[in-house]
Amino acid sequence: MVTPESQSIKIMDEINKPEGNGSASDSRSQKKVDEDWKQKIEKEKQAPKEESKFVPPEPDFKFFVTTLALQASIALGHMANPETQKTQKDPAQAKFIIDTLGMLQEKTKGNLTPDETTLLENLLYELRLAYVAPETGEKK
Repeated sequence: MVTPESQSIKIMDEINKPEGNGSASDSRSQKKVDEDWKQKIEKEKQAPKEESKFVPPEPDFKFFVTTLALQASIALGHMANPETQKTQKDPAQAKFIIDTLGMLQEKTKGNLTPDETTLLENLLYELRLAYVAPETGEKK
C-alpha cells in the first residue's frame, strides 16, 4: 500500500539521487571538471601578478614638479584625493607645497632648461592664483 509518507520518501530519494549510474567513470568526469576549474582559478590568480609589475617613470624634473602641483591641487580641493575618493580642502598643505615649489624655483634659477623654467613658472602662477581666489571672492 502506498502511503503519503512513502511517496514523500520516494520523491526525496529521487531528488537526492546522484546523477549518473554511480560508476567510476562518472566520478572521473566530475573530477575532470573540478581540475579544469582549479586550473582556471590558478591562471586567474597568477594573471594579476604579471600585470601589476610597477615600472616607475624615469626621474625627471618636470615629472617631479608636476607631481607636487598635483598634490597641491588635491589640497586646494580641485580634485578628489585618490586614497579617499573625496574632495577636501587643506589650505595649510596647499600653501606648504606651493611654497616648496617656490623654493625650488629660487634654488634652481639658472640651472633649468627653458621648458622646465616655463613649466615651473606656469604651475606656480596657477597654484598661487587658485590659493588666493577663495580669499578675494573670485570664482574660477
